[in-house]
Amino acid sequence: MQPIILKEVLRLKKEKKEFSIITDINNAANYIYSPQHPLPTILEPYAAAIKTAAVKRTNGMIAETSLFIDNYHLPIKVFIVGAVHIAQYFCDFARHLNFETIIIDPRGYFTSKQRFPETKVINKWPGEAFLELPLHANDALIALTHDPKIDDPALSHALTQQCFYIGALGSKKSHASRCQRLQALGFTGAALNSIHGPIGIKLGGRAAPEIALSIIAQLVTEVYKR
Repeated sequence: MQPIILKEVLRLKKEKKEFSIITDINNAANYIYSPQHPLPTILEPYAAAIKTAAVKRTNGMIAETSLFIDNYHLPIKVFIVGAVHIAQYFCDFARHLNFETIIIDPRGYFTSKQRFPETKVINKWPGEAFLELPLHANDALIALTHDPKIDDPALSHALTQQCFYIGALGSKKSHASRCQRLQALGFTGAALNSIHGPIGIKLGGRAAPEIALSIIAQLVTEVYKR
């Protein structure tokens, strides 16, 4: 790798920026691609394929070229509303994947450091928590409390920010009621259909770790659908 490229890679990593390294295997030339690094002219014919590979987090050879792409992505932020047992198992699973978990719950008795030793916990109502740590479109939100006073404001905020993944725990009946409440707040059917509810893929399990596994499996699937 050329010294100037290596220096830039180290800077981007230090500043916690996302980027991709493009290598031409024919001559070992390296290039950096990111929103702050437009593609050089020589790579313009492959711009669409490079950008798609970066967005979809796909490493490897770009089809019908001599270019290899290696992507460096920051962990995806997953906001978990509700410091419940499922959240504990979810955080354990997420620790081994490229996710950064944040717990939001105003109920202090649930949010002890003993229960979530390696996870950021915000012991506030969702509206207050999102002032401290704003939601973005590249974030995921999971609502687990079953309490409309806590879940609904969080889901409303996630819908407004168009988070790429939004999920809510509950039966089909409770989810239908939830959607009626959100519709009354002005959200359209298309927006409500973006909520994964009941949350998780259908594994058939009912125990907390099984539900957590079904949720994280669905989340991983949605990451690579983008």
